[in-house]
Amino acid sequence: MKNYKLLTPGPLTTTETVKKEMLFDHCTWDDDYKQITQSIRRQLLSLAHVSEEDYTVVLMQGSGTFGVESVLTSVTGDHDRLLIAANGAYGERMADIASHAGIPFLLYSQSYDKVPDSEEIRVLLEQNPDITHVAMVHSETTSGILNDIASVAKAVKSAGKAFIVDAMSSFGGVDIPVGELGIDFLVSSANKCIQGVPGFSFIICNREKLMESKGKARSLSLDLYDQWETMEKDGKWRFTSPTHVVLAFSQALKELEQEGGIPARSRRYEENNRLLIQRMKQLGIEPYIGSGHQGPIITTFFYPENHSFSFQEMYQYIKDRGYAIYPGKVTEAETFRIGNIGEIYKEDINRLCDILESFLKEKGL
Repeated sequence: MKNYKLLTPGPLTTTETVKKEMLFDHCTWDDDYKQITQSIRRQLLSLAHVSEEDYTVVLMQGSGTFGVESVLTSVTGDHDRLLIAANGAYGERMADIASHAGIPFLLYSQSYDKVPDSEEIRVLLEQNPDITHVAMVHSETTSGILNDIASVAKAVKSAGKAFIVDAMSSFGGVDIPVGELGIDFLVSSANKCIQGVPGFSFIICNREKLMESKGKARSLSLDLYDQWETMEKDGKWRFTSPTHVVLAFSQALKELEQEGGIPARSRRYEENNRLLIQRMKQLGIEPYIGSGHQGPIITTFFYPENHSFSFQEMYQYIKDRGYAIYPGKVTEAETFRIGNIGEIYKEDINRLCDILESFLKEKGL
């Protein structure tokens, strides 16, 4: 199988040392393994700038969506109502989860190229006092926009509501002061900015709010409180854990620290992103999101004017030369996406743009 690098929002390109950790088979009941789980939980609290007294971490088998569904279906009770702020497919997926689970919710939809407005959320909370929880996505990879969770958090907390943030594609690559913002549940995934591999999500939980969720879960396997209660004792997962993925993630956390932590990784991602947008503009390719809200994780681009090629044609040309990019997900515009997280550096961005320049020349553009 031909090797290539992933210019995607996760799964992403990992280091050889992270991959090698998965060569070891570990028993889930082994004390050494359980201590790895406990260490991961402590390290994630440190990255979130919160203490064990106020917050705790739950690891949940499955993709990031499993983690989001675990939170939404575990912390909302029979008399609760959810406000979902959405400006992309992943915010809309929250609404889909709530609909399937029978959770009463109000959907506040914003255009894909605009951030949810904190003032509009404040008004909605005033008009709908029965709302108990507010949920939104931080880095919406549908478009690449980075939503302003800080201003929304102020509106949510001033109204006395619980705040749920899907930070799937931002945590570890964008510094998030979870406690300072008053985020009650933050969800992310092993295969994103911490640069592990797919297999589990993690939830950074306000302890008090987590305690209040006991007995509310609508699912057995996704019961957030029960998962925490078992894990809190000695690091044991309730059901079979993805051992190889856990070992890889532990190594990825070490490598994040070696790089200089979130500040250093964030700088690398931001520099990659700036270079990418600059080089693409030189090719006549413009970003979908304006500079004020463009996130450092993934960028949506319009196709060049008068193009006649398909995404699949461009994708295959680039993949054959060592990189994989993403199709567009913005329904009202013809676009494609390029991510720059993972083991990706400036030389990769320049190489990609050189490949794309060659492709466009072959197409007479």
